[in-house]
Amino acid sequence: KPGEQKHSKEPSSLQCMHLAVVACGDRLEETLIMLKSAVLFSNRRLCFHLFAEDSLKPEFEKKLKEWPSSYTKKFEYNIYPITFSVGNAQEWKKLFKPCAAQRLFLPVILKDVDSLLYVDTDVLFLRPIDDIWHILKEFNSTQLAAMAPEHEIPKIGWYSRFARHPYYGTTGVNSGVMLMNLTRIRNTQFKNSMIPSGLTWEEMLYPLYQKYKNYITWGDQDLLNIIFYFNPECLYVFPCQWNYRPDHCMYGSNCKGAEEEGVSILHGNRGVYHDDKQPTFKALYEVIRDFPFEDNLFQSLYYPLQSKFLDTVHTLCGRIPQVFLKQIEKTMKKVYENRVIVYLGANHRY
Repeated sequence: KPGEQKHSKEPSSLQCMHLAVVACGDRLEETLIMLKSAVLFSNRRLCFHLFAEDSLKPEFEKKLKEWPSSYTKKFEYNIYPITFSVGNAQEWKKLFKPCAAQRLFLPVILKDVDSLLYVDTDVLFLRPIDDIWHILKEFNSTQLAAMAPEHEIPKIGWYSRFARHPYYGTTGVNSGVMLMNLTRIRNTQFKNSMIPSGLTWEEMLYPLYQKYKNYITWGDQDLLNIIFYFNPECLYVFPCQWNYRPDHCMYGSNCKGAEEEGVSILHGNRGVYHDDKQPTFKALYEVIRDFPFEDNLFQSLYYPLQSKFLDTVHTLCGRIPQVFLKQIEKTMKKVYENRVIVYLGANHRY
């Protein structure tokens, strides 16, 4: 109906870019800031799939309704309870961070969704989701998911030094930003270390967890590494600027893609948005959090960011502000160019 806020169970638009996130515990604000960063810059319509504890649902609905209509019309959303289709729900819930294992079940739950971008709550988009969504078209005939490496340098990577289970490639992959073709995942028989024949995604999850649960440290991310170790042809690996973490600058800059193109997606893992260990990451989070939706992007977002970065030059991450600013500046210029074109087009008609 005209003027009605869509948040129906089935997204109405096939042109939708689907974004999923799992929020439990104290992750409400982080999740909202992540969604805000997605809406600020994206071009095509967004469909949000929010998996949350029952206690968080009213808060999400309340906060999202407070956003101005010029932004709420750019997306629709659904909120789902935390559910696990196989195995022991309590075990899954306690695996690594609260509820994080829910992401493993997205192909099973979202049966009507073809493709999806999953992100952790501590992610910020510094350019349109449209740009990572295009990577789906780069998949070859066997690829069904995309992730970035866990580290760029094997000798200081976690998996290459400490893992007691199989992992993908030389440094493993990080699952905080994961692009998925859910249709292909549902239709694939996966090679595994348990039986000679293949298993479907849903059949594989619980036996895999049972086999490796005493050897995994990072929960569901480790299980994904094990799956793609046995099925490397199924994974597309995208470069580090699409999942840029403190590890990429806190020991010296080691993400060449970000140096050249700027950070595309910022992943503030290790709680860096909320402590003073990595002030550059915290500055970005706070500026996007505090940005009044309908204000001027340069005046109320970009310039405050530049100013805050001046206070971070004593850190290794703070010494490379251009890495953090390049994409966000480029994106904001495009937003303004599009608005000018729309404005001129409207004036030209009358």
